[in-house]
Amino acid sequence: MTHLFRPTRRQILRSGAALASAAVLPGLIGCAAPGPRWSSDPFALGVASGDPLPDGFVLWTRLAPEPLSPDPATPGGMSGGAMPVTYEIATDPAMTQIVRSDTALASPEDAWSVHVEVSGLSSGRPYWYRFTVGAAQSAIGRTMTAPARGAPLDKFRFGFVSCSNYELGYFSAYRHLAEEQPDIAIFLGDYIYEFAGRRPGVRKHSDGVAATDLRTYRNRYAQYHTDPDLQRLHAQVPALMTWDDHEVQNDYADDLSETFDDPVKFLQRRAAAYRAFYEHMPVRPSLSHPDGPNMRVYDRLAFGDLIGFSVLDGRQYRSRQACYARPKNGGGHVESNASCPERLDPARSMLGLEQERWLFDGLARSHARWNVIAQDVLMAELRETPPDNSGYGFWTDDWNGYPACRARLLHHIHDAKVKNPVVIGGDIHSFWANELKIDNSDRRAPPVATEFVGTSVTSFGPPYDTFMKFLPDNPHVKFFESRKRGYVLVDTDRQRMDVKMQIVSDAADPKATLSTLKRWTVENGRAGPQAA
Repeated sequence: MTHLFRPTRRQILRSGAALASAAVLPGLIGCAAPGPRWSSDPFALGVASGDPLPDGFVLWTRLAPEPLSPDPATPGGMSGGAMPVTYEIATDPAMTQIVRSDTALASPEDAWSVHVEVSGLSSGRPYWYRFTVGAAQSAIGRTMTAPARGAPLDKFRFGFVSCSNYELGYFSAYRHLAEEQPDIAIFLGDYIYEFAGRRPGVRKHSDGVAATDLRTYRNRYAQYHTDPDLQRLHAQVPALMTWDDHEVQNDYADDLSETFDDPVKFLQRRAAAYRAFYEHMPVRPSLSHPDGPNMRVYDRLAFGDLIGFSVLDGRQYRSRQACYARPKNGGGHVESNASCPERLDPARSMLGLEQERWLFDGLARSHARWNVIAQDVLMAELRETPPDNSGYGFWTDDWNGYPACRARLLHHIHDAKVKNPVVIGGDIHSFWANELKIDNSDRRAPPVATEFVGTSVTSFGPPYDTFMKFLPDNPHVKFFESRKRGYVLVDTDRQRMDVKMQIVSDAADPKATLSTLKRWTVENGRAGPQAA
């Protein structure tokens, strides 16, 4: 058996020192360096990698010497035509053993972002990389390739994060996750927040307005990417990416806006938001290059024979929220079966039928010991108190608004005998550990899958006391905590999955410390979280 490379402390320090020295604005490569010279660092937004495959990965950067340029004609302070950017890949953190050197084009159509799909490398090992343009050189990033398909693997570590509102705190959770040295980091949505200034904050969105067009979405992502803790996580850990709602607008569903905007106009906004997302993420251009308001982010990756990830899109293809036109806004709200029978319509889908079929087929074919479904929102049934007090109420914006789709998925997991299914999610700004059952009316029924939901990086949680009152009616919910900010760290081997709910001392403190709130175990062959 093997496990993925995890560097020693000395290697981490060497890599960090190389990263820090390379990040100095902007390092001259030599007197004869070709191309432009820069008055400010064109790599101010950092570097990132993602989607590790057995022979490669995606590398990303974006040229932006003026990251928050207010002029839509010069995004990031750039103008003119496409610009060649050199990238180098090495087998050591000092970048002395170069195994690949080539050129990619940063084009104005993609705001001078660079997405390189690398292939042809050795499997199951770390690599280091950097970019060069003219006399400027980027920080050094670290990434890895996945093990060969089906190769034996005995250990794997990953972390997942969501809901990082720049205005409500610092991203110390990202820094601490980087220090945990996960093999991958999974971003489950709300990477940015589109609105501005709704609550008294620790920091401010630079333009002070909601992002609604390409310029404002670009600048919102650019501001987030200037955060040193976010840059550090991306530079040191390859990412898997999906989105939730705030990448476009709170609680949107397909072409329907929370604020009842005209669907044609809202799709124009969605197109701008998706393009800005693409321009700032280490995603595959062959899979995810946007086409107007359409962009595929759902994908499937495996790491040897140990663990497979199905990364879902829970926004773009979903049916509208049940009873959409009833509330004062078109977003999520609590409804009972009596007040909103539409919620139970079997034709409704959280994922869209094409993505459902893709997911079901992948799960049925998977040979992985652990099968992780990475998606954006709470999946477990949650019985709440509806406004009219007519029985149980259910939140319409998460899987509780799409119970037929959830039932189809859980039935499929059961019938296809999917090995060790574990669902991870975010969105609700709180920690959860849940048993996922086909029928929650039978308290003795065994779960068919396990769910862990991570709290937010900075965003405020839902009212703790209110939600605690719901738990007696939801015995499949084994843990809930909404008062803490942080992330989830998962260590997996062939016999168990160990889960740590990690919290920061204070999201308003840029030097926040880290502690463990709660530990859980999932045993091979036994669904459901067990307190550790």
